[in-house]
Amino acid sequence: MALNSRRRRYPSDTTVAEWALIEPLLPVPACMTKAGGRPEKWHRREIVDAIRYIVDNGVKWRALPADYPPFQTVYYHFARWHRAGIVAFIRDQLRRQIRTGQGRCPWPVTLIVDSQSVKGADTVSKATRGYDAAKKINGRKRHIAVDTLGLPVMITVTPADMTDRDAARELLWRLRLMQPQITQVWADSAYAGQLITWADTFLKITLKTVSRPRNAKGFVVLPRRWKVERTLGWIMKSRRNVRDYERLPQHSEAHLTWALITLMTRRLTRGGTPRAGSWSRKQS
Repeated sequence: MALNSRRRRYPSDTTVAEWALIEPLLPVPACMTKAGGRPEKWHRREIVDAIRYIVDNGVKWRALPADYPPFQTVYYHFARWHRAGIVAFIRDQLRRQIRTGQGRCPWPVTLIVDSQSVKGADTVSKATRGYDAAKKINGRKRHIAVDTLGLPVMITVTPADMTDRDAARELLWRLRLMQPQITQVWADSAYAGQLITWADTFLKITLKTVSRPRNAKGFVVLPRRWKVERTLGWIMKSRRNVRDYERLPQHSEAHLTWALITLMTRRLTRGGTPRAGSWSRKQS
């Protein structure tokens, strides 16, 4: 493996402490396995730094600064790691570290779900985009489930015209398969109706809704729901996530997850809860 000699100069670059968290969670290089393989030309920290640069700054892959590895190499690792479930594994392990550090159970039993519609760029295909009439947005919709700390548990991306109830069926089904300890999910009134009965009957999950007060005007902080809304706010601080540019919805999910991985590594290495505008704070 090449020596890690690139000087860290961008706010999105990993610190020594952050890299110490991420490195053990990456797969073993092929050259170190019994099957063998070529030694990797580029140090993995440089690959991770390049991915974080793309997510944080929202530039095109071809516009990646020259001191990073070639963009083709970075994109290859970005796509392969997400396809193999490595990015989700890193997310889950970091979440468990934060939870256990606060004296909580590593596996959350209560989640909060919500959705967010964003505009799709010209690179988003017609087959994977739609029009959200309620928000008047042509693009995609992000469906996210977080624990009671606002830490990510699952993210899915669909066309914006898919209703929250329809998307929630798939999301809750996947949660039941991958997180069998979950017993309760909080959501807004868009998830009410037959979905509550379906979740209880087939998944044994109690789905509860938090409605907006009838006479409320303007912005209102709602119990429990504010935590997932805060997480959506954190996501939007990464410029790649302000709009959807990805041809594949799976790659949109990867960009969202990498943004939250950055948040969690900074939380673990710096302590406390990151501010909504803390994504670009100067690195040590």
